[in-house]
Amino acid sequence: MLVSIVKISQLTKKYGDVIAVDNISLEIQEGEIFGLLGPNGAGKTTTINMITGLVSMDRGDIWILGKEIKRSGQEVKKNIGIVPQDIAIYEDLTCLENVMFFASLYGLKGAELKKRAEEALEFTGLLDRAKSFPREFSGGMKRRLNIACAIAHRPKLIIMDEPTIGIDTQSRSHILQSVKLLNEMGSTIIYTSHYMEEVEEICTRVAIMDHGKIIAEGTQDELKSIVTDKNSVWITVSGGMDKISQSRLKEIYGVLSIEIDDGVVKISTSKDVSNLHEIILYFVENDIPIKNIENKTPDLETVFLTLTGRKLRD
Repeated sequence: MLVSIVKISQLTKKYGDVIAVDNISLEIQEGEIFGLLGPNGAGKTTTINMITGLVSMDRGDIWILGKEIKRSGQEVKKNIGIVPQDIAIYEDLTCLENVMFFASLYGLKGAELKKRAEEALEFTGLLDRAKSFPREFSGGMKRRLNIACAIAHRPKLIIMDEPTIGIDTQSRSHILQSVKLLNEMGSTIIYTSHYMEEVEEICTRVAIMDHGKIIAEGTQDELKSIVTDKNSVWITVSGGMDKISQSRLKEIYGVLSIEIDDGVVKISTSKDVSNLHEIILYFVENDIPIKNIENKTPDLETVFLTLTGRKLRD
């Protein structure tokens, strides 16, 4: 049975005449890594700030773990960990002191507080730097410390707002692996990013916001189906072009059309049919050497651009 960790109903927020969040409804299920995408100014951060109680809503309701935040705000917040876009740590406190300070805000004390803080540092690969000061750290290490501060109290819901912005590839990879592991350990995660490849790698479901509205929501495959109901496979061959019979290829179930262009056989197939094996078998049986195979199905970036008219990082 699916359990809603977050349920949002008719959520609205205005700033003067500007509608930042426009009557959105959304459910996030337990165990998901839920991607929230949108161009700058789409309403993502305002939505997150209302979920965490940092910004009041003008209309609508939010339930976290079955409790309405208007009535049970303080109780709900104990089960939320926040990794903000802007690094929120104290440069003049050590790593351990930073994590202990933030964990103490959730009621942890004494030996348990220190134990949880050390566990969070170990999880983020910073335990050996527990006595070091963040001012000595790279941007990636500061981001990892930010995560440690958000998870020491073992929250059931973790909200990560651009957690990898401005860091090196190695640190980004470490953080993405940490997100997956946190999810495997039982945390539900809301994840925003300007890096579409991150969302494609880790998110189980995605919502796209634009102009304060949710304009699309679903699994990655469901979102891609909005753009096209076809798959496209490009097969580059290194000879044997005279052996290719378009009529024979079209006899393969699900093949819709074929185009041959300068050594590349472009095959369009029905999205609902899995026939790549049969297509490759045709080339093998007819001694047509395959040099390369590319799946040209639209990616999430294409879906985003089609729906919003803008690139994610514009």
